[in-house]
Amino acid sequence: MELTAIIRDELVERCKQGDSLGYQQLYQRYSKAMYNTSLRIVNNSADAEDVLQEAFLDAFRSLNDFHYRSTFGAWLKKIVINKSINTLRKRRAHFVEIDENSETGVHTLPQEEPVDEAQVQYQVAEVKKAIQKLPDGYRTVISLYLLEGYDHEEIAGILSISHNTVRTQYVRAKQKLLSIIKQGSFYE
Repeated sequence: MELTAIIRDELVERCKQGDSLGYQQLYQRYSKAMYNTSLRIVNNSADAEDVLQEAFLDAFRSLNDFHYRSTFGAWLKKIVINKSINTLRKRRAHFVEIDENSETGVHTLPQEEPVDEAQVQYQVAEVKKAIQKLPDGYRTVISLYLLEGYDHEEIAGILSISHNTVRTQYVRAKQKLLSIIKQGSFYE
């Protein structure tokens, strides 16, 4: 395991020295995973390809700012996620803000309906197809939480929305996702 980290560090260092083959190898090592990360968020292959190219350009330009506080992959993934979010913002993905002082006096999230999740056993590919059917805001939150492993606080920071909005978007996204799966409408 340490050998992998050393090889990756050496590869990054080669790139910092301007080694063009190193850039190519670094791109080959991470491009597929970063493309998939972006695609899960933007839900459009052309946009994901654009994000991928822009993210690598930014990463390569800023390589001297990479100081191994994390792995190169984690650092690059943050760039990809931020660029993907910006792409969605350009498309005007809407996240409904929750006003805790609203006139309705509603301060709690709606109760989730109990779901027998044991009955909803689908293959990963089918669930991913169903996630693609979600609106941008829902898909982004659920992808960052379930697929990328960010917690609600981190997602709130990434998207510049409140923690309550993230929680609400997640609950609604999960309900919508389960509905899509139960209807089997992800093949449309």
